[in-house]
Amino acid sequence: MATVLPPPTKRARREAQQPNETNVIPEDLPFVQVAFRAADTGQVLAGGMHLVPGSSTVKQLELLLNGLLGSTDDPIPYTFSLVGGSSPVAINSDIYSDILRPKHRSTEDVLTLEYVPQAIFRVKSVSRCTATMSGHGGTILSMAFSPKNGTRLVTGSGDGTARMWDTDMGTPVAIMRGHEKWVLCVAWSPDATVLATGSMDCSVRLWDIKSGNQIGSAMKGHSKWVTSLAFEPLHLLGDRKGMRLASTSKDGTLRIWDVATRANNQTLSGHTACVTSARWGGMGVIYSCSQDKTIKVWDARGSVITLLKTLNAHAHWVNFVALSTDFVIKTGGFDPFVKGEVVSDDADALRRSSRARFLKASTQNGMTIERVVTASDDQTMYLWNPFPKGVVEESSMNVKPVARMVGHQKPINHVAFSADGRLLASCSFDNSVKLWDGQSGAFLTTLRGHVAAVYMCSWSADSRLLATGSKDCTVKVWDVRNGKLYMDLPGHKDEVYAIEWSSDGKVVASGGRDKTVKIWKH
Repeated sequence: MATVLPPPTKRARREAQQPNETNVIPEDLPFVQVAFRAADTGQVLAGGMHLVPGSSTVKQLELLLNGLLGSTDDPIPYTFSLVGGSSPVAINSDIYSDILRPKHRSTEDVLTLEYVPQAIFRVKSVSRCTATMSGHGGTILSMAFSPKNGTRLVTGSGDGTARMWDTDMGTPVAIMRGHEKWVLCVAWSPDATVLATGSMDCSVRLWDIKSGNQIGSAMKGHSKWVTSLAFEPLHLLGDRKGMRLASTSKDGTLRIWDVATRANNQTLSGHTACVTSARWGGMGVIYSCSQDKTIKVWDARGSVITLLKTLNAHAHWVNFVALSTDFVIKTGGFDPFVKGEVVSDDADALRRSSRARFLKASTQNGMTIERVVTASDDQTMYLWNPFPKGVVEESSMNVKPVARMVGHQKPINHVAFSADGRLLASCSFDNSVKLWDGQSGAFLTTLRGHVAAVYMCSWSADSRLLATGSKDCTVKVWDVRNGKLYMDLPGHKDEVYAIEWSSDGKVVASGGRDKTVKIWKH
């Protein structure tokens, strides 16, 4: 009996009737006029306008730009985006496909192309598990690498302890006991001398990195559990001796602590529900998000912190806030990719290096720009640029979002800017990871491969790879340039709650419900 194929579905018939879009570049495409502009200074390259073929690819534009800058012997990779409109348009393949065909500009217009140097170094994808470190008696809930490099890792667990690990040897260095309940969050100070842990026992504790011992007594004040911790950026200290630490809590408050004296300097009350996350920005501003559906912006430049504005847009709990400068703030004065130069542990040298790195990462068109993204249970994200003039002033503050990012079908767990601040990744309960443009908020692609909720993601230092941890017990590494799965790393026996890529790009650590920490390397 012959096999009878079923008739095509309604969708298949409809798609068959649609004309096939072929990305064929016309042969008679004329030359176009382009002007290259530096993203950091805003200066147009000497020589003004240049005639280039309308079919020029990114590689060809790189060759031309390196020739104009005199760096043909040691060429530098660049990313290009068209500016001058309502929002920048990234050039991913060639001028025709990304600009002319979508009719962003015509061949008669002058195209102003903003160029940004990419990371010259390349982070190699992790491909194997080099160590499985046991010891925790409960679920691993949080982890953080040292700002210096990937040799020291701290994990917080449901057994009430934090542990420091040597990732080279795969052995524990110190066990930090003191909390009575789950350790929900851990944070390194940007000078890599102090570690802070926040717990379900409502306390914050400080630990000495070298000895692993607790510094003084517990810092108590919150009436409910601590949800996140944020150290003051190193370059903002100036001549002050004491660094400050912000902690957020389920009790709806932020508390500001003096790290040297462990005193509670100030309590910031204004939220009416649990404060889920906070970030201390490099411009001297604290951003806090809450289950009261708001984001509050606090001016922390002086000794007394005051509320600047409240940002309202979300329709449900706001779960997470991230900054475009997170990477340089977290690593402080340590730049793991500067060859031949090792920043000393001298406090003044670290502060100078930290300030130089922050200004280099945040300067656009001669102004300091720090973008903010918030993720919510309403399945949306908002991109904000609160200080478009580059100055922290309440009068010039922009309280309207730059973009509303929709596409996820379930609540969003986590969102993170890439190290260079040009890309965004979001993780959701809908089993997907989505990539967005970090400047305009435009949707780029969806990374599909996980078969259960994705809890967390972490970028490589060169912004080319992304690691994700999921409920499906796997760690996956993605190539963000083509949106494809680069490496699938099974091994965990249960859900992966925490994942972190070291600042030097050499190590990925993951942990979760199976109570083990896995170290992944190339």
